[in-house]
Amino acid sequence: MSHRKARSQSRRTEKVARRRSEKRRGNRKPKRRSNKLDARRAMKNFVGDEDIFSEYKFHGNIKWAARDLAQMGILFSWSEKRNVTDAFTELLKRAKLLGMAITHTTYQGFMGAMANYVHILIPLLIRRLQERMLETGDRFREVSGFVPIGFDGSRNCVPRTRSNEQELCSAKGKRKALESPSRVTDPKPQVWITMMWHMGLRLPWDWRLGPSDSSERNHVRKMIAEGDFPKNTLFCGDAGFVGYDFWQSIIKGGHDFLVRVGGNVKLINDLVDYRCLNDHEVLCWPKDKQAHQPPLRLRLIRVSVGKADVFLLTSVLSSERLPGPSMASIYEMRWGIEIEFRGLKQTLNGQTLRCRNVDRLYTELHWSLLSMAVAELLALIEQINRNDHQSGEYTPARRSLARTFKAIYDCLDDLRGTAPPDADLFARLADALTDQYIRKRSKKARYRPTVHEKKKHKNQPPKIRPITSAERKQIEKTTQNTPV
Repeated sequence: MSHRKARSQSRRTEKVARRRSEKRRGNRKPKRRSNKLDARRAMKNFVGDEDIFSEYKFHGNIKWAARDLAQMGILFSWSEKRNVTDAFTELLKRAKLLGMAITHTTYQGFMGAMANYVHILIPLLIRRLQERMLETGDRFREVSGFVPIGFDGSRNCVPRTRSNEQELCSAKGKRKALESPSRVTDPKPQVWITMMWHMGLRLPWDWRLGPSDSSERNHVRKMIAEGDFPKNTLFCGDAGFVGYDFWQSIIKGGHDFLVRVGGNVKLINDLVDYRCLNDHEVLCWPKDKQAHQPPLRLRLIRVSVGKADVFLLTSVLSSERLPGPSMASIYEMRWGIEIEFRGLKQTLNGQTLRCRNVDRLYTELHWSLLSMAVAELLALIEQINRNDHQSGEYTPARRSLARTFKAIYDCLDDLRGTAPPDADLFARLADALTDQYIRKRSKKARYRPTVHEKKKHKNQPPKIRPITSAERKQIEKTTQNTPV
């Protein structure tokens, strides 16, 4: 073969090989993600590799691991089934597909174990949730130099079984039923939820459950006494979280607070023209505390929130450390906890719980709150990671709970299937954002009932009186500070 023919054949061979390579490259489909692997990764992102239950010893006859039971509890709550037995049947199928260790094969055994060890599993998982929150959202951890944690309460309806009526109905309703036995009154058993909520990350921080007549303030005081909070924590509450003992417990814990006050609060001031001041110090010192307890030095300010003027009281005395505009913006952020409760009741169909026994009902609600917080945390992680690599402003307020759970439900419903890279579980969690279009009309109901002007409750200022000479002398005896 001549040199010319050999060179021509070599060129032809290279050309054919190049065409084949281009054809294969053009027909190559984008790599699809396995829904099963994404679900495993999502669970691992929260639980982690370490065993957070290793320091606790369970009963010697137990053959299951606490880590496996915790994963099954979260997976059980990520179900759209309205019947608990149907949700457990779905749980077994999903756990088998995911290769998880199945701790129980019957619903009774599963819920019995969950109810027996909820006092161990839930606090440890809440602590794990708090750690992951602080690791993830450095940018949104603090607002105006404080870690803002709001608290509020809400009620959830439960089935009207005899057990629920005896344990959860308010004492006032029971007393009325006994006083008027001839009058037919329908009992309304409800569960009370008191939640602490990180206002910067917009995630549940901690919660307590109780009957329908539980005390919000007692729940909050227990959470503060038993919890571990970051430095510079600022607790924010509505007008119901008032009182000398309540505020003193927060201050003694080394924290600060910001609450709205009204006519139900009585304060003391030593200035003659204090009504002309907008930002000044006041004292909280009830008569029954003056003999043995010192007064609480607080700061009162009137700010505009929306269309109304509200009175805010804080333990931060320095206006440079916490200016008035920052107080107003932080208080407005507290309203996000109402959206959290609405998401639990409406988006997740948690308005009425499913279990008919009190112990299992509390267990169901604990795991529902935890699974909701875990889902929101996974979405927050993906949205922050995407925002770090792309330009544009992002705030956790844009996170959509409905789209977050839609992505999780679709992934778990098709564990045998796959998804393209731009539509897998984590891509959809990153896209789980609220709409940003400009509304042409208000979202208020068209047939919203009108409220008579006399029925509107305007924000009343707190009752402030001048300090007496006897109180001045008492302050000198009970405190080592300079007299007021």
